[in-house]
Amino acid sequence: MNLETLNERVQTDLSYLAYGGTDWVRPLEHLEGHVYDVVIVGGGQSGLGAAFGLLRERISNILVIDENSEGSEGPWETYARMVTLRTPKHLTSIDLGIPSLTFRSWWEAQAGPEGWAAMDKIPRGEWMNYLRWYRQVLRLPVINEVKLKLIEPGEEGLHRLHIAGPGAPSGLLLARKVVLATGIQGGGEWHVPPLIAGNLPEHLYAHTSEAIDFSALKGKKIAILGGGASAFDNANYMLSEGAAEAHVFVRREKLPSVNPIRQMEMSGMIERFHTLEDDDKYAVISHFFKYNQPPTNDTFARAAAWPGFTLHLGSPWLDVQAAPGGAVVTTPKGEFAFDYIVVSTGLLSDPGLRPELRLVERYIARWSDRYQAPEDKANLLLDDHPYLSPGFALQSRGEDGKKLLHGLFVFNYSALASCGLSASAISGIRNAIPKLVTGVADQLFGDDRERILQSFYSYNEIEFTGDL
Repeated sequence: MNLETLNERVQTDLSYLAYGGTDWVRPLEHLEGHVYDVVIVGGGQSGLGAAFGLLRERISNILVIDENSEGSEGPWETYARMVTLRTPKHLTSIDLGIPSLTFRSWWEAQAGPEGWAAMDKIPRGEWMNYLRWYRQVLRLPVINEVKLKLIEPGEEGLHRLHIAGPGAPSGLLLARKVVLATGIQGGGEWHVPPLIAGNLPEHLYAHTSEAIDFSALKGKKIAILGGGASAFDNANYMLSEGAAEAHVFVRREKLPSVNPIRQMEMSGMIERFHTLEDDDKYAVISHFFKYNQPPTNDTFARAAAWPGFTLHLGSPWLDVQAAPGGAVVTTPKGEFAFDYIVVSTGLLSDPGLRPELRLVERYIARWSDRYQAPEDKANLLLDDHPYLSPGFALQSRGEDGKKLLHGLFVFNYSALASCGLSASAISGIRNAIPKLVTGVADQLFGDDRERILQSFYSYNEIEFTGDL
């Protein structure tokens, strides 16, 4: 099989499922212009999968916007610096149960079954190539270089999306529903500790999420703060790009060896997380934060194999100061001088950090509004997450925000506390997309309930015409 044959098979499979049937959602007219039933913000794996899920539900008046150029959506060509994905290759994702749309089918169409058997983990660049193919073969309605600046809620059930960028058709989009499929950082912001941001000039440090000029770091001595998988990905990458030394500093005395995601993939936790009570949800995600993801064995081995790699365990940073030619880091084990600092300390999830939500964020319920954790399980990072419905809809702190938030859905990493391992995680996305689509479709149906019921009661089209 080749890609051309696979493309034909995809279309055949979709035709067997009656894909592309007539929309059931009523078109809505407005003086300001065309009204989309759904606008999806983000054209990465979550946004593409959500778009396909909605199209399968016969909701086709949709649009996907992404601020990046075509083919550069998501992290895979920007700040993701791992050699391969961390997810086991056999787990399916945005194919939504259609075998011909799986990564495996796409890969075997080019490399054959033997190529699949020889693969250990999916190469990062090939995952991005698969996403490009997925978008193309499904003809998904994506426009690029369009950035969402502000969501302006309307009392009449519409949201006005203020947009900008060279790909923007105008400065405004009208949408009944908005899905924020904005990736791992889309629910808040990347975290740079004040110890670094307050003490160092910007030219001496960068977060791993930023574009870094690695050519300028050739021959340099680099410090990396953080013990997660990304820290080791970046250490390996910068050493392969010519850095002389990469020192990874971890506050723990020992690297975590347990990856809770592997247990979640096997136990039903991902699929059935929505059935848990709030106290269980909170406890599970608090435990997840405690372990997070350790580096994979191959990731660690690649980094550690470089002569310039050094791991500092039990070494929290007590102080960082600028010095001639770089920075000096102080830990309980002494002072160390570096040419440059790379921060791999994760992110903060809080709707209040998102500029596009500034008109509504004060109404958005956080976990701290709905659940008070026991002291031994309390987690400030978790408390700021938005409290979402099982269908990823934002919830209001009180009655005054319900109409304003109606129609807003969060399908990014900040959904973790409410909906488990779902958006922005390949392991969870195949189970999350149907829940999101159901949540969006249920709202659209509920909004149009009177019209739909009236249409049902007045329906009198003759079907049976036989005579006795």
